[in-house]
Amino acid sequence: MVDFDRNKLTQVFLGILVVVAVGVVLKYSASVILPLIIAWLFSYLIGPVVNYMTQRKVPTTLAVVIILILLLGILYLSGTFLYARISAFAAAYPRYHARMTELITTVTSQLNLGFDPLAGINWGQGVGRFLMSLSGSVFAFASKLVLVVVFLFFILLGKPFFKYKILKSFSQEKANQLSEITFSITAQIRRYLSLQFLISSVTGFLVWFALELIGVDFAITWGAMAFFLNFIPTVGSIAASIPPILLALVQFYPSIWPAVATLVSLLTIQLSIGNGIAPKVLGDQLNLSPVVILLSILFWGWIWGIVGALLSVPVTAALKIVCENIESLHPISVMMGSGKSYWREFKKLEKRVPEVGDLGNPSSQKQKSE
Repeated sequence: MVDFDRNKLTQVFLGILVVVAVGVVLKYSASVILPLIIAWLFSYLIGPVVNYMTQRKVPTTLAVVIILILLLGILYLSGTFLYARISAFAAAYPRYHARMTELITTVTSQLNLGFDPLAGINWGQGVGRFLMSLSGSVFAFASKLVLVVVFLFFILLGKPFFKYKILKSFSQEKANQLSEITFSITAQIRRYLSLQFLISSVTGFLVWFALELIGVDFAITWGAMAFFLNFIPTVGSIAASIPPILLALVQFYPSIWPAVATLVSLLTIQLSIGNGIAPKVLGDQLNLSPVVILLSILFWGWIWGIVGALLSVPVTAALKIVCENIESLHPISVMMGSGKSYWREFKKLEKRVPEVGDLGNPSSQKQKSE
């Protein structure tokens, strides 16, 4: 018994060491691994289009080339738009910085604090450097787009023949298991990405429309930010709401009502979509625990930055599906899940147990016959 416990303990520590080692490798090989992961996720969205074209007698290579050209055009326009909006806000930032400093000074004097609560914190230059680095990171990501396209090209070319390679490489039982894992990952992540894209688009449009009505500067920029950050569960919606609220407070000072209207509008949009529409549309599609989602955001964000946080949920969901279909790793998959499906199963069992017990209870049978 002691040996068994030691073996289990050894396996746990080895698992922790493997996770740490893999994390370090992924962090320092991000320049190669990250484009591959992005291409892998794009393949789930583009794959059905390529299949549709090949079913219409279009050669696979030609179909992939056409789709990639369209994708490159969309990504180029999106990158140009983001770079232009971030650069415009960075250029206007000194004016907002001056107004924010004036606002802080006025509030400090009105409250008779006698000291500046932000003294010693050079937040103005820090935000300015962040904006410049963010615009630079957009340009750097665009420069790495070629590698993503190369990976995506070969992934899409090999997709139609992947299942046949599995059948040839493994026994029938193993091949069926691997095919089931692949199909489950493909179906769940494709549905999640498609619905999340739709929900994020609606969120971004509503944020832009509300801020445009209020008159907040750079409304379309905040709408685009809400669209992208909405892919990060919970944390993304909060991060996307803070900048426009602060900007409205600075822009319309001394009136605070536009800032209040901005706060109420964004809160209404995020709560109605995040807590109302999104759960009903997505449901338990990925079946991930909120704690696991938070830890995955922290882990992948630490490895790959903001891009890692955006990719955290699909990547973690794929790992959960793999663990679910491997018997020795099945307990890990259970612990990663939300637990709602197991809770429903236990509730059903609790309702059935009294009925089964009543069958062997003579008094209960007598009461039923009476």
